[in-house]
Amino acid sequence: MSYFDFNSAEQASFELIPKDTLVRLRLTLKPGGFDDASQGWTGGWATRSPETGAVYLACEGVVLDGPYARRKLWWNIGLHSPKGPTWQAMGRSFIRSLLNSARRIHPADTGPQAQNARRIAGFAELDGLEFAGRIDIEKDGRGNDRNTVRAVIEPDHKDYAQLMGQHFAPPVPTSPSGAIPAAATPAYAPSAPTASSAIPGGKPAWAQ
Repeated sequence: MSYFDFNSAEQASFELIPKDTLVRLRLTLKPGGFDDASQGWTGGWATRSPETGAVYLACEGVVLDGPYARRKLWWNIGLHSPKGPTWQAMGRSFIRSLLNSARRIHPADTGPQAQNARRIAGFAELDGLEFAGRIDIEKDGRGNDRNTVRAVIEPDHKDYAQLMGQHFAPPVPTSPSGAIPAAATPAYAPSAPTASSAIPGGKPAWAQ
């Protein structure tokens, strides 16, 4: 078949994923080259808007399975806004949910293992995480509709286990101090280390 016969070429789909669709995604951070050592933002992962001065993580997600597999969508995680702390607080909340979803941590788990799993050494640990998310539709800079991530689906959601393809144990009660009783089973099973989260010794950074 001649390369120049394009009758057999696949047709790209431009239909949006319906609002509120639940999918499993892999996150890729798009480095923006901005660092602020005073905040611990190093490695060039952050992006700073020259127009507004806002700092954010530019995110790309690819749907991993289901009818929308291989579809991509984009969004930003706020790190700083000159307008006030709200955007940064929303960004921190999103990252917490992201870690809960990717590392199978129940959001109500305040035990020491769960708390450690919500700590990262840097933004590089977010790159490549697989998580469950809810799709939304928003306007882009040109006023056109596009898909984005409305919210992260965490292990307390009824559809989480099905989306992630893994069994999830119910949360373990913790004491007022946040400690898990000695006889209790952990409320989540840590993910296998990935290239982005592994450190010398073979454990992910959050497991140290």
